[in-house]
Amino acid sequence: MPSSAEEADGTNTPSTPQRVIQRLIMPLVPTPDIVPLYVESHTARSGISTASFGLGGEEEETHEAAAPSAENPTTDVDELSARHSIEVGPHSVRSFGTYFNAFPAGYWRRWTPVRSVRLTVSTSGSGQVIVYRSNARGAIQRHEFRTVRENTESVFELPLTAFGDGGWYWFDVIAGADPVAVVNAQWTADADLARTEGTFSIGMTTMNKVSYCLDNIGLISRDDDLRERLDAMYVVDQGSDRLSDHEELAPLQAAMGEQLQIIEQGNIGGSGGFSRGMYEAATNGRSTYVINCDDDIDIEPESLLRMLTFADFTTTPMLVGAHMFDLNNRSVLHAFGEGVDPWAIQPRVVSPGGRLGHDFGFEPLRSTPWLHRRADVDYNGWWTCLIPTETVRAIGLSLPVFIKWDDAEYGLRAKAAGYPTVSLPGAAVWHITWTDKSDALDWQVYFHERNRIITALLHSVYERGGHVITESQSIDFKHMISMQYYTESARLMAQEDVLRGPDGLHDQIGTKLPELRAMAKQYDDSATLTDAQQFPAVRMAKPPRKGRGFAPPRRSRLPLWAARTMARQMFAPPRETSRLHPQAEIPHLDAKWWTLSHYDSAVVSNADGTKLAWYKRRPDHVREMLTRSLHTHADLYRHWNDLRRQYRRAAAELTSFEAWERTFAANPAPVRAQDAQEKTTETEKDSGSASEPVA
Repeated sequence: MPSSAEEADGTNTPSTPQRVIQRLIMPLVPTPDIVPLYVESHTARSGISTASFGLGGEEEETHEAAAPSAENPTTDVDELSARHSIEVGPHSVRSFGTYFNAFPAGYWRRWTPVRSVRLTVSTSGSGQVIVYRSNARGAIQRHEFRTVRENTESVFELPLTAFGDGGWYWFDVIAGADPVAVVNAQWTADADLARTEGTFSIGMTTMNKVSYCLDNIGLISRDDDLRERLDAMYVVDQGSDRLSDHEELAPLQAAMGEQLQIIEQGNIGGSGGFSRGMYEAATNGRSTYVINCDDDIDIEPESLLRMLTFADFTTTPMLVGAHMFDLNNRSVLHAFGEGVDPWAIQPRVVSPGGRLGHDFGFEPLRSTPWLHRRADVDYNGWWTCLIPTETVRAIGLSLPVFIKWDDAEYGLRAKAAGYPTVSLPGAAVWHITWTDKSDALDWQVYFHERNRIITALLHSVYERGGHVITESQSIDFKHMISMQYYTESARLMAQEDVLRGPDGLHDQIGTKLPELRAMAKQYDDSATLTDAQQFPAVRMAKPPRKGRGFAPPRRSRLPLWAARTMARQMFAPPRETSRLHPQAEIPHLDAKWWTLSHYDSAVVSNADGTKLAWYKRRPDHVREMLTRSLHTHADLYRHWNDLRRQYRRAAAELTSFEAWERTFAANPAPVRAQDAQEKTTETEKDSGSASEPVA
């Protein structure tokens, strides 16, 4: 008979009904670059060791990453023909202490009432099953060992009480002289501990990325487990190349029926597209959750089930996000946990010792200590993020900011209202990383700047936004001396629009992008070509610094360097030859402000290497832009408190369902020439039949 204490703390007992919360999975398409995320052919090892005790009595830890070696061969992709099972060859080991198959015990311990989980491993053949655990320091401990023979079901009762700051569970399977098959494995918890068993809708925003979107619709349509809990998949199409124009959509629509809803509207950005999906899910009367998804992602569908299940079990309703892997480098985890630096209002990595771009192909989960400490986040990117519809109804939809900072601001707003966010390990998608984009230099920089300042006005706890104004002024300076005049012009427009107040945000959401694109035609740095041969030959009469490269100025000399550099930018006329020939070709990686500031003109490539622009120094632009920048930042400083009151008073209305309903109505999908012609033809037929003379 279980004790009352066991029942109270969520401990499993043989009589309690169980609910599957995670199951063993193998990749849908087992290519070598993603196999390390699912299974490894390595014995258990830790990346942390206690070298000695220092004089202060504290442990000194050494962190070493272990890469695959000849002694630890990688798993053969030919083994991975099944989704939920795998065969381990003779005298081999397969470890499931991997991103997708280890169990994130620390997260379940922190955010749910579950205090014990049950691992059930079904095997065929003779071998050994070893269960391991780790702590928040990344130290590995062997937890339990079983010998299996013939057809065996091994059940392990695993407490979560010691995982307060992090840690994982996983198991390894070792074969002897004969192979052993893992038929299936699953982690379960007491079903009575779940708050609910909810259903969900997907809100996917797309614009002219038809192939990606069709692939993701197809993936969802083929997953019966997902569709059992799916109310609707709302695909909000804001592009000119519409899904409805492609014949591949018809069989998907037939397969999904009413579960697939295509909504066409004008281009009002990611915040407009996601708000539409959130609005539909929150008002359809069925969905417990809405999952915001980008269109250009590759989904691990099991991730959505894990997010749903975790959300069902959380102690209070909360947002549950998926991690982002690099679409072009599949074993690389780009973002594990993100926060917002309260002083600078800038994104930051929240995992101590963590970094962007962790490659599991070389540094496995078990030998990377920082991945074992729980990362508590402020928000999750909307590449894939689950939001309770209860939350949407309580705090509203996205700010009407088109793109950039909408997901971060929403996470901060939800957290303040009592709905925290977790980025759940074992739930992930693949997406193009922002390091491969030039969105800090093109038209998107307007939204980066404006929306960051708005976020600071709404959420900063520091007087006048902490570091926001001074850093913004510094960034303006860097763009001006780098000949990035279109970028700077967009930033200045953003600052001036913030100063005008919040009233125009909804009205501008469909018009600001055309305005920015029209403005781009005025500046050389926004005019791009595809090949260096399309520009005049490079000519430099006198190479700078005796032919040596450039380095950033020393901090102690920075004020003097900045004054001299800005004086040159404003008053020294460019060399005549620089107007006819660029002085250098500069790769994107080398196009730093301390380098570009030395040239009168240069051809510079963009982040993904597809285009080049000819930057040309214009003292008249610098003088005009510096004057505007000084004025806007002085005004932001003087009027910060008043602006903060304006934006905070307006926030509830800006994010309300009623305000967004008006914006949806004001931004319908554009009528295309083909549609207009068909409508005209129908009208002519109708009028012709009505005016036929009576015999």
